[in-house]
Amino acid sequence: MSKLNFKGSVMLNPTPVVLITSQNSYNKINVFTVGWISTVCTKEPVIAMGVRPERLSHEYIKESGECVINLPTKSMVKIVDYCGVVSGKKEDKIKHLNLKLNKGISISTPSLEASPIALECRVKLITPLGTHDLFLLEVLNVKVDESLLDSSGKICFNKADLICYNHGEYYGLTSKPLGSFGYSVKKKKNKNLHKSFSKKSSHK
Repeated sequence: MSKLNFKGSVMLNPTPVVLITSQNSYNKINVFTVGWISTVCTKEPVIAMGVRPERLSHEYIKESGECVINLPTKSMVKIVDYCGVVSGKKEDKIKHLNLKLNKGISISTPSLEASPIALECRVKLITPLGTHDLFLLEVLNVKVDESLLDSSGKICFNKADLICYNHGEYYGLTSKPLGSFGYSVKKKKNKNLHKSFSKKSSHK
């Protein structure tokens, strides 16, 4: 396989794409799109997010010390794009898009009613990196639409119709997995042993 070399860049794709809601001390709420976000710790649950300092949400999150990570669905892709290109400094996107809000549980900031999954977060640390600041967010509470739970209470993310961001384009995720965690080392049942047992049973 022939490969070309490019200078160092953030060429990690695809990435999750989320809608972040934040609120300032005057209870003004903003929503904007983030594609640079990732889980970095499970206990305590921490998510890392990169935000440009000039973004209005940067101001709101820094001021309040909290925000909500809203996971969007395929039906919300136009909202996701709009919130990524239109600045909250110029327009009230919540009002313009007629987005319904859901009251916060562990924090004051509301989530988006349309998002099937919303992570309420508190800021642990903000680190300037260059063009972006790194926000480390501790997840305090997660809201999950009841329709995503099966009879045993397991959250079925494959039913949520979530989307991702891949080099400037949005893609839907298929509901059929390529494999499950640990499948590559999972021991297969011995078919020959099963056949042998069946023959012995039939001779009784």
